[in-house]
Amino acid sequence: MKITAVEAIPFAIPYTKPLRFASGEVHAAEHVLVRIHTDEGVTGTAEAPPRPFTYGETQESIVAVLEKVFAPQILGLAPTAREAVHARLNRTVGNPAAKSAVDMALWDIIGQSVGLPVTELLGGCTDRMRVSHMVGFAPPEQMVAEAQRIRDTYGITTFKVKVGRRPFMLDVEACRALREGLGDEVELYIDGNRGWTASESARALRAMDGLDLTLAEELCPADDVMGRRWLVSHTDIPFVADESATRPGEVTRELLGGSATAISIKTARTGFTYSQRVHHLCEGLGVEVVMGNQIDGQIGTLCTAVFGSAYELTSRRAGELSNFLDMSDDLLAEPLRIEDGTLRVRESAGLGIELDPEKLARYRQDG
Repeated sequence: MKITAVEAIPFAIPYTKPLRFASGEVHAAEHVLVRIHTDEGVTGTAEAPPRPFTYGETQESIVAVLEKVFAPQILGLAPTAREAVHARLNRTVGNPAAKSAVDMALWDIIGQSVGLPVTELLGGCTDRMRVSHMVGFAPPEQMVAEAQRIRDTYGITTFKVKVGRRPFMLDVEACRALREGLGDEVELYIDGNRGWTASESARALRAMDGLDLTLAEELCPADDVMGRRWLVSHTDIPFVADESATRPGEVTRELLGGSATAISIKTARTGFTYSQRVHHLCEGLGVEVVMGNQIDGQIGTLCTAVFGSAYELTSRRAGELSNFLDMSDDLLAEPLRIEDGTLRVRESAGLGIELDPEKLARYRQDG
């Protein structure tokens, strides 16, 4: 089997409300659908979500690098030749979402060709993941109302709270309101998207002492090297490196350098192949992981669940799998369902992605 074509289709689906966080805000899912075709008629599918304020990619840049740079380099290779594919992709620096979409589409082809779900090929630990829901910036009463609605509707009891505003007491009060409104039975953790300084982060954490937060993610920039290390050394809860640890080498640097004590794995930026390497590294070093989300649509969310359910370590915590609930629509013929706080992976071969052709025609942006 050989790769015969790489298809990059830009699409845009509005969000029902803007998603706001310290590093930016998003009003529509302006993503890229990636399809890799083979000479045996098997097609692999994945989704590339650009995040220019985090990784520098845009919808236009992803389409361009896939069509003009990556496709010519991998045409004619076997989908199983992942090392050869990545060696060629890595001649170009950056472009993590574009590279990851290629990788996941190849795994989809491999799964279909051998008749097995990708989650079984990866590890097959379980068939579902518990779900964590992200609560974005809003007045405290609105944040509480949203979390209560999500809990009552979907059975979700883990919430990731976006923080990083100034003054930091805005977020302290929001977290206090969430704990008071949701009770002690829910899990709360915070993500600052590098919005605070190390000293602001320390003051905020002291003010939130007693709220039983389970994780603190990227409260201050990793480039503030000494400040970040100082903060982590004075923090009692696991400190998660996310956008500061996007590759195995960065994961090693942040952990061994004392700038993090836990890692967020996002298949949207490390695919399945490099996510495996990050997972194995974390397992070997004995650090916790959380399956993160790059504000993926349902295709990307399914990929996150596929990887997260494959291993005991990644399935131990709730994964960030509910951002698609804020999208007004999606491209899947059979939408994902969150029930009793969990999301199940598909049992069909590959990733189990079946597109709705009418929706694709409606939302694609390439004419």
